[in-house]
Amino acid sequence: MDQNIQAPIQNVTEVLPQGALESKATKSLILGIIGMVAWFIPIIGFPIQIVGLVFGIKSLHSTKSGRATAGIVLCVIGLVFSTINAGIGAYLGATGQYPQINQMFSR
Repeated sequence: MDQNIQAPIQNVTEVLPQGALESKATKSLILGIIGMVAWFIPIIGFPIQIVGLVFGIKSLHSTKSGRATAGIVLCVIGLVFSTINAGIGAYLGATGQYPQINQMFSR
């Protein structure tokens, strides 16, 4: 008898209850909506939108995939706006064109 026969490899995936995926889709949508306001302050907007994006991607295959897609779209739009806002703020701060900072340092 041949003792070196190996059993076929089985794919082992994490099985989550359907309710957990649906709640992640809802969380993604809510964080996307909050992120549409939070992009004005990038230090707050980035983490909110990244977490919402992760929740949305993880819940794409749930029964609430529409909510997940809407959350992903809102989070991506918010991330783009946050990046632009942070870039403009960094540019204005680095070139000395930001009026509030100029007033603070001129005293």
